[in-house]
Amino acid sequence: MKDILNRLINHETISREEAKQVIVNISNDMYNPSQITCFLSIYMMRSITLEELEGFRDALLELCIPINLSEFNTVDIVGTGGDGKNTFNISTLSSFITAGAGVHVSKHGNYGVSSTSGSSNVMEYLGVKFSNDEDFLKRCLDQAGVCILHAPLFHPAMKNVAPIRRELGVKTFFNMLGPMVNPSFPKNQLLGVYSLELLRLYSFIYQNTDKNYNIVFALDGYDEISLTGKAKIISNHTEKLFTPKDLGLKPVKQEAIFGGNTVKDAANIFVDIISAKGTEEQNNVVCANAGLAIATAKQISHQEGFELAKESLFSGRAKESLNTLIELSKS
Repeated sequence: MKDILNRLINHETISREEAKQVIVNISNDMYNPSQITCFLSIYMMRSITLEELEGFRDALLELCIPINLSEFNTVDIVGTGGDGKNTFNISTLSSFITAGAGVHVSKHGNYGVSSTSGSSNVMEYLGVKFSNDEDFLKRCLDQAGVCILHAPLFHPAMKNVAPIRRELGVKTFFNMLGPMVNPSFPKNQLLGVYSLELLRLYSFIYQNTDKNYNIVFALDGYDEISLTGKAKIISNHTEKLFTPKDLGLKPVKQEAIFGGNTVKDAANIFVDIISAKGTEEQNNVVCANAGLAIATAKQISHQEGFELAKESLFSGRAKESLNTLIELSKS
């Protein structure tokens, strides 16, 4: 590690294979916490290269506990986090709305690091059980239309990094990796990223896969469609600039999608929205994201997906999906 650190400190980059080997070595307890912290810190102060990002991804996918959910043709809806915006749990709500629209969702998530409440925080608070048992996850998909893949259960390589990330409390390059390392290898993904630079890196990586995907970056910094302004969206077919007008909507103010100051706040907001008791702005934001996920999986237009998302939310099917998952978690 000393040689790698010296090179990085001297503004050199490392190869894809070297980047992969660093993650493998971390998982094998070959570095102390100070070395790992230094390694993470360097990437907070300089850009990551395409080769480095691919190497880190390769390692985590190789080291993960894979789960075969291919029979369900799932979509994953996930953001990098790290945008510092502290919104309500948009991608997780979108997952249940998408499931309510008949599209199976394998939601990859984790506890919040730089935000008040990550996907796993609110799911745990509401009583959803985390498991890496394939039969249980298939039962969840079959009955609730959605399963939760809590990242630490599938990525044992991260056990030496997780405490450091928690203590740092800021985004690291592992935020960049989260959406790319879903252990069920879904063929469909809606991904949100926190910078234009990362949008480009993702697009280079994903164009070499066989996935249906949409990668989103809101130009005012959100890692999802925030409806607070324009968003850049890159898919396996097109690249476009999205505006709220595209869905017949008005822009929303940032405070309208605030996620609260505690996990309890976040959970209360979550329950209100999924119970179709959210504000018009909250409903529109979550349906805009769910609509794009539905469109990605079904290969239909965003507008068509948006209408299906609204139907799922206001018919109660999204809430039914959540309730079913909570019930299955008790068994």
